[in-house]
Amino acid sequence: MYKLIAIDLDGTLLDDKKKIPRENIEVVNQLIDMGYEVVIATGRRYWSAKELTKDIDRSMVILANNGNVVRHTKDDQVIIKKYLDLEDFRIVIEEGRKRGLYPIIHVDNYEEGIDLIIEVGRGSENYSTYIAGFEERYKEVENYLEITDEKILAVVYAGSKKDLDNFHFDINEKYPNRFNSHVMGNIKMAEAMLEIMNPLGNKWLSLVEYAKERGIDQKEIIAIGDDNNDIQMIKNAGCGIAMKNASERVKEVADIISEKDNNESGVAFELKRVLNL
Repeated sequence: MYKLIAIDLDGTLLDDKKKIPRENIEVVNQLIDMGYEVVIATGRRYWSAKELTKDIDRSMVILANNGNVVRHTKDDQVIIKKYLDLEDFRIVIEEGRKRGLYPIIHVDNYEEGIDLIIEVGRGSENYSTYIAGFEERYKEVENYLEITDEKILAVVYAGSKKDLDNFHFDINEKYPNRFNSHVMGNIKMAEAMLEIMNPLGNKWLSLVEYAKERGIDQKEIIAIGDDNNDIQMIKNAGCGIAMKNASERVKEVADIISEKDNNESGVAFELKRVLNL
């Protein structure tokens, strides 16, 4: 029997216009009313995920920034937090600079109205699409290496897949077990995106930690997603579902590959079948 359903946002619950299709909304509301725990598991920051899911008229847990911060929408209370060590953060910045790569930094300053930090004049113009819709929820600094007191959730690079694959490989080879990182390709703003985080910061580890607190076994979890940051939860959940539009790596580990994509309410379609709704 399944008790918890973890759903990714972009490319999964959201369509390409970043809206939740009506059928997905209806099914999620129905499941919550039936007693299922629905968790949004996303690479997005909490504020953005909460805004995008406000059409779901129920309170939920949002596992944001790939599991590095988990909050409940009812009161925004932090349930789990995993920050990147400042020394490790500086290593990432310096290694990236050697390759001419400049990131955006995600931080956990929700209450202060800040989700992102941008380094002035360091390729930030390449992230204009990424920042769009953030209103004023970011701040600029002169030099990332001068940061001393931020609660860092992720260092995010956008660029060519080749460059980011190489950086991803090199930093993990040079600093084994120091970071959790992945390269995503199912995105619109760039060819690829590299996210580097706390070594324990991934969707699956935080999902299992939260589920355990709720008395839910990992076999009682359904996980649905489409990109490489979803691989671990789809592989290890009791039922792992890959969207029709998922990356090949996600499809390889899934128990089910949906017949429908994110623009066809694939989440609702598969949950109806799996849970006999």
